[in-house]
Amino acid sequence: MKIDNETVDKIAHLARLEYENEAKERIKMDMNNMIGFIEKLNELDTSNVEPLIYMSDEVNLLREDIVRQEITQDEALKNSPKHDSDYFKVPKVIEKA
Repeated sequence: MKIDNETVDKIAHLARLEYENEAKERIKMDMNNMIGFIEKLNELDTSNVEPLIYMSDEVNLLREDIVRQEITQDEALKNSPKHDSDYFKVPKVIEKA
């Protein structure tokens, strides 16, 4: 398969892109290189190759969540620029409509 200017124009239209002449030629060359690479891969015999589902055979080892009191509420609020006795104070972000 060979990519021509018409194919580049069609793909650019679908992707809502615009190319000038020099950029269009570079894109066409890049697309032809990609197609060439895929065609080269198609030459390989993959009949005895298992499909790859995961990149590795490793299994995630998850730990149990343990609730610990690492910092007290007073210690957390101590470094806050604005706070009251229980909560951090932050600027209002959401406006009512």
